[in-house]
Amino acid sequence: MSGKYYDELNVGERIKHGLGRTVTEMDNTLFSALTMNTQPLHINEDFAAKTQFGQRIVNGIFTLGLVIGITVPDLTEGTIVANLGYDGVRHPHPVYHGDTLYVETEILDKRLSRSNPGRGIVQMKHIGRNQHGTIVLEVVRTALFLVHDA
Repeated sequence: MSGKYYDELNVGERIKHGLGRTVTEMDNTLFSALTMNTQPLHINEDFAAKTQFGQRIVNGIFTLGLVIGITVPDLTEGTIVANLGYDGVRHPHPVYHGDTLYVETEILDKRLSRSNPGRGIVQMKHIGRNQHGTIVLEVVRTALFLVHDA
C-alpha cells in the first residue's frame, strides 16, 4: 500500500499531492442528484446565472470529498483504520465546472492512541486550490493510523 504509517508522519511536515482532478459538470450534477441536494446554485443554470456567481457552482460536499480523495494515494491508502472527524471546513472561494483541484497536506499533531494499541491519532490540515492557486477548501481532518512496527 502506498499510504504512510503513523510513525512515518512528522508534525510540521507538508505533503504536496501530485494528483490533480478537473471537476466536470457531470460530477456536480450526478453528485447533487445522488445526494438529493436540490440547491439551484448547483443544478439550475438559469437561477445561478442571476446570482453573484453568474453560473452554477460545484457542490461543496463534493469538493470536500474530492480534496480528501486526492490525498489517499500519498497519505492513507491502506494505512488508516478510520477517519475520526473533520473540523473547520471552509470554502473561501467557489469551485466552477472546469476547475482543476490540487491539494497540500500539513501534519498538525499526532499522538499514540491510549485505547487502541498499535494505532496513532493524526491531525492534518488539507488545503485545496484551483488551477490558479486560489484556495477553494480548507479542512482539519483527524484519522486513526496504523503504527508500522506494531
